[in-house]
Formats: sequence, structure tokens, C-alpha cells
Amino acid sequence: MRIELTPRLNPEKLADAFLMLRDHKMRPLFQRINSEYLYWDKVKYLGPKDIDKTILWQAVRIQRDINAQSLRFGKHTFRFTITKNMLALLHDFDMNLGGSLGTENIIPTTDKNYYLISSIMEEAIASSQMEGASTTRRIAKDMLRKQLRPKNKSQQMIVNNYETISKISKNSKEELTEEKLLDIHRSITNKTLDDPEDEGVFRKNDDIYVVDGITGHVSHTPPSYTEIDELIHALCDFANNDDSDNFIHPIIKGIIIHFILAYIHPFSDGNGRTARSLFYWYMIKKGYWLTEYLSISRIIYVNKKSYEKAFQYTESDGNDLSYFIQHHLNVMKKAFEELKKYLQRKIDEQQNILQFVGFLNINERQRYVLKIISDSKRTIFTPKELSTQFNISTRTARTDLQELVGMGYLSTINLNKRAIGYIKSPNFEELLQKSSKR
Repeated sequence: MRIELTPRLNPEKLADAFLMLRDHKMRPLFQRINSEYLYWDKVKYLGPKDIDKTILWQAVRIQRDINAQSLRFGKHTFRFTITKNMLALLHDFDMNLGGSLGTENIIPTTDKNYYLISSIMEEAIASSQMEGASTTRRIAKDMLRKQLRPKNKSQQMIVNNYETISKISKNSKEELTEEKLLDIHRSITNKTLDDPEDEGVFRKNDDIYVVDGITGHVSHTPPSYTEIDELIHALCDFANNDDSDNFIHPIIKGIIIHFILAYIHPFSDGNGRTARSLFYWYMIKKGYWLTEYLSISRIIYVNKKSYEKAFQYTESDGNDLSYFIQHHLNVMKKAFEELKKYLQRKIDEQQNILQFVGFLNINERQRYVLKIISDSKRTIFTPKELSTQFNISTRTARTDLQELVGMGYLSTINLNKRAIGYIKSPNFEELLQKSSKR
């Protein structure tokens, strides 16, 4: 998709633009334009028909520039403006992503690992699908839960994403260095690049373009490879150090880190996955622990065109990062709403499981197995799957399942010469009825 360029600002129309800004009848329009941070391709259709839309745009640009902050990475200058709408979203995230949803009432401590692992799976799958992974969510989740070996490049991408995000979560306190960035890229692209030697290595040429997947048009030409070392050094410095004289909200800073890494495009492939991983790292590093539970890439994947447009709007309007910031905040809001619905659904399911087998002297993991296996005639559980699902050792998972075999609720089957699976026993329904009457 080609982005229409913004009209050039006309110095001779400057006075007219200021008059328009002072017109109280125009205030609601300016508020809407800036609240949504609209680009020229939408602004030109707004407002009274008798006004010059290029003057309207000039007035919008003046208003945005007055409060803009500037950033410099190498020889590249960027700017951004924080609107009232952005501030409202940031306040909401400050109140929730590091705080209130961490209470026992919302995410019980015993269930945190279960929810976290499921969320990381969703993020890994969606982030990989954005880069071309073609497997389904059901197959991908089954592979991750059972720790099966990837069968193709798409599945390898998902495994890489999952393992990388998990590793980032455990090492979130570390500073960003060139070595750490290369390690993240190496981990996230393992066995998925055309040339394995490109894993964890900055590109050594300029034979790279960001192309629109639908139109085939070049949507971004990254900086020269000769600038990469300087730009990465500047990005690491930006990520690791805060300027007390020019405070940038941590969430905004994390979004900027995401954008700048994608803008630099330092790798031959895997830049998008690496950029999104960096955002997760920075958010967790700054104390927004609930970010781990947000499947941001899933929301982006569903609205991939908007994601790509946010990048292009930024570049087309003089590197104004606010377009990307606004889009990313909207994505986070949607992801947060999805998380709340997901958590409520899982809590309801947990209550159903407790009611379902609350009379049995078994642990919560075993209750989960019985509820799931009761709902499906073909479900097979393996110790690996249960250990992944609940972040427990394989030995503990096997003990849980063997105890249910001992009670008569499960039976074992041979999956191959080594692996054993666990299925519903022939007497399952009868035993469950007897237990419920006790």
C-alpha cells in the first residue's frame, strides 16, 4: 500500500493556519484529529467543505510541533508528541500492568505459571505468523505443550519465539548490549534463515528492503549497514539510561525502542520478531510484569495493515513517532481487554473444574486433567505436556498422571517405544459417578 505524502507547509499560509487554530468552532475538530492522531489521508476529508484542507493540515502540524520532543539516533532525527488520549492510556496501564491485576483475586499465585505459559505461547505463535509462519494455532500449541520437535520452518519459528520470550522474562534485569541483542536474534532465528551464518549477525550490505506484502512496493529503505554499529550503540544507550531533564514515560520508551530497531533493520531477517521481543524485555525490566501475559502480537496480527501503516505514517510525516506510539498504545489496550476476558474465562473454568471433581482428594493439576479428559473422548495427556502447561518437572507431571491411573480414572497407552500416553479409562464415567455420590 502506498501512503499519500503530506502537503508541503507553505510559509505564506502560516497566518491563516494560526487563525484557524484560534477559531473556537474548529476546536472539536482539532481535538478529534489529535486524539486519534490522524494522518493527512484522513484529515483531508474532515472539517467544513469550504476550508482549504492544506491550511487545516498546516494548523494541525503547528499544534503538534509546539509540544513535540526530539530524539536523535546517529544522523536520524525523530520527534513525538504525547496527547491527552495517550496520557489517559498510560495512566490506565500504570494502574494495571504493574499493579492491581497482580492480586490474588485476579491471578491466584498457584495459577500464574499456567496463565503465563499460555500467554507466551499465544505471543510466540502470533509473532511468528506475522513473519510468515503458516501453521495453525491448534497445531502450534499442541507442539509447544508436548515439547514436540518442530517439523518445518514455521514450527521452528514458533519454538524459537517461545524459548526467546521465556528467556527474556527470566533475564529482564540485564542491560541492553550489542551482545545481548545479537543473542536474542540468534535465538529467535535459529534454523529458520536461508543462510545460517546470518543468525546473530548484523547485515554487511544494503541489499535489503522492507516490502509491502500485498502491493510489492518498497515501504522502507533502512539506513546503510555502515551506520548500524553507531545506531545500535545509540539505541542501547537510550534503553539503558534515563535523561532526568527530558523524561520519557517507560511505556513510550519501550514503544520507541521497538520502532527504532525495526527502522534500523540491522539483520538480514527476523527484525520484526526481535523488535517485538525488545519491547517485552523493556516493559518487564521497568516493572510492568503483566506485559508477560499480554499477547500483543496476536492483536497486531489481526490488524497487520494498521501496524504497517503506523510505520509508514511515521516516516512519511518527517519521522513523527506519535503515529506508531498511538497505534501501539491502542494495541496494548485491546490486548489488556483480551487478557481480562481470558482471565475471567479461565477463572470460571477453574471454578467448574473444582465443582466437577471437588469431592476428590486430588490436586488442582489432576482436577484439570480429569475435566479436560472428560470433555473429549480422544484427549491424550503426556507428562511433557503437563509439565509445560503448569511449569513443573516431568517427574512431578508423571506422578500426577500415575496417581490418576492408580485411582482408575486414567489408562496408559504406548505412543512409541519410549513414550507413554494417558487416556480416559473404560471405567471413567462409572468411577466419577460413584465418587460424586460420596
